[in-house]
Amino acid sequence: MNLQAMLRQTMEMEKCKPAAPEARSTDCWKKETVRPLSEFPGAFSLPQQSVALMETAELPDPLDPTRILYLDTETTGLAGGAGTVAFLVGLGRLTPEGFVITQLVMRDYPEEVFLLEEVRRALAQSDTICTFNGRTFDVPLLRDRMVMKRMDAACLDKPHIDLLHVARRVYKLRLRQCNLGRLEELLLDIRREDDLPGAQVPERYFSYLKCGNFDLLSDVLRHNEQDIASLCILLSHMAGVYRQPEQLRFGEDLFAMGSGLERHQHHEEARRCWEMVGQGSLHAQSQLRLAANWRRAGERGKAAAVWRSLAQAGEGGLAPWIELAKYYEHTERDYQNARACVRRAIAMLADPAVSFWMDARTVQETKNALQYRYARLERKLRAADAPEGAKGESEAWD
Repeated sequence: MNLQAMLRQTMEMEKCKPAAPEARSTDCWKKETVRPLSEFPGAFSLPQQSVALMETAELPDPLDPTRILYLDTETTGLAGGAGTVAFLVGLGRLTPEGFVITQLVMRDYPEEVFLLEEVRRALAQSDTICTFNGRTFDVPLLRDRMVMKRMDAACLDKPHIDLLHVARRVYKLRLRQCNLGRLEELLLDIRREDDLPGAQVPERYFSYLKCGNFDLLSDVLRHNEQDIASLCILLSHMAGVYRQPEQLRFGEDLFAMGSGLERHQHHEEARRCWEMVGQGSLHAQSQLRLAANWRRAGERGKAAAVWRSLAQAGEGGLAPWIELAKYYEHTERDYQNARACVRRAIAMLADPAVSFWMDARTVQETKNALQYRYARLERKLRAADAPEGAKGESEAWD
């Protein structure tokens, strides 16, 4: 144990003096804090279309920002399981007077039912839940606890915006780790001072249960309050990013956002992101994604324009040449240009600088496919030169 840990333990032991017994089992502890709206710019203007782009769940239309319940729990364990209890639940809501944060604490296990009943009442006045990893942790935990207490858990069946997944889809490629603290620091310019690490929260609660000194939970309450406030700020930030992706300064973020939008069938918005990825390590990949998306949309001419641009710039390796060969052969019926593209691809494949990143099997399979295409194009060109012509072969796009 290092000196800092020993000092912390000594201070906690000093705090842990017998406390006067409290009348319990009739309610849970409750605190309400109002934070000024100046801390939450844009919170009242959440465009329905922007939020729908970043969240796959079906949301209320129109989306009323004052009926979003921001929710975060502090628990007796981080791994979940039947013995894990949410001893503190933080709830946030926008009002004309400010951002109201309500914190509920069960001072002992018999008070859990009163805490859960307060949560149920708050949910009844809400249309949407907003959490950070709440879809897989907080909400299932609260549902299990309600069921165990023989309470109706249907109040939790609401549209859910989980900002962990929303943020990961945009920032994980660049940031790698997307925990709330890291997002606060790098995206929201929020710096926490002397914040209690989440891993220490269960231990702090059990220390409180042993000695009854509620001051031991002060750090936990402060940590939870900031979590709730950050949810509202982060939601506004993400809505703004989806409304105006051009404000993203990093190609990795634009590329990742485009990929996520495409997965959820927002093709026009995905193409917009890829078109904005500037020169850099992801430019060629973005352009290849853009071209493939145009091709699937039936816009093969637009796809070909992207492939030609890549080929002329020497970007994208073999891919633009192979795709152009398919385009010229099957769409334009320009067999000479198609053959020229195949020749270029075969020559590039022989270059160790190109094939270095490919395993031997992939190199051989690619070579075989290119040689097969080249032979087919030769036959088509000969047939086109024959006096009577020849019956065309299958024109499948391959």
